[in-house]
Amino acid sequence: MNLTDFFSSLTYLPVMLTVGCYLLAVYVQKKTGWGFLSPIILAAAAVFLVLKLIRMPVAAYTRENRFLAYLLTPATICLGLSLYEQLQKLKKELPILLAGILAGTVSSLLVTVLLCRLFQLNGALSVSLLPKSVTTAIGSVLSEENGGSASVTTAAIILTGNVGYLLGPVLCRLFRLSDPLARGAAYGTAAHVIGTARALEEDPLAGAAGSLSLTTAGLVTALIFPLVLKLM
Repeated sequence: MNLTDFFSSLTYLPVMLTVGCYLLAVYVQKKTGWGFLSPIILAAAAVFLVLKLIRMPVAAYTRENRFLAYLLTPATICLGLSLYEQLQKLKKELPILLAGILAGTVSSLLVTVLLCRLFQLNGALSVSLLPKSVTTAIGSVLSEENGGSASVTTAAIILTGNVGYLLGPVLCRLFRLSDPLARGAAYGTAAHVIGTARALEEDPLAGAAGSLSLTTAGLVTALIFPLVLKLM
């Protein structure tokens, strides 16, 4: 048995590798105090390097990690806890929040359509990129059902979330968004779960606004997706 076959035969190695790299990435971020170091990006890079080093096939790694993927939806739902805890404060600003989320969601979809047409992307790729600002659970389904690629959509969603995580604080300062509700709504609408996690790091109220935003943005995207497709 060669080294590659040996590592591939270790059933729990991919799970241990994934969890271990993520915990290490969180530790590095806390130790350095550098907010721009996204644990998701660091963990993904570490996993990639280890897989290349031990020459484990990606298919084997993905197969043994499948149960972690099942936890994605429950983990997303758990973000609703902050929403529940801050519900009374959110009620006071609910109309303004919903208007902002609606505007942000529609703007995101229309700008994506515009860029796809500008760069003359084919139909399948355009459909795959369109739901980039919602959660994977919603985006991949919308993409597949309309002729797109779930894999491309998932990659676009992850990239969008991490860009929001990294650049969100910079853009908030640039546009002078100091109110926690405004910052949370921006994070959740533009960068879904990863953005909401960033908002939660900053302020519980921002995290609650982010939870409301990612949920509402996902619902609005699902409802108007067929209409937006007609513009492609």
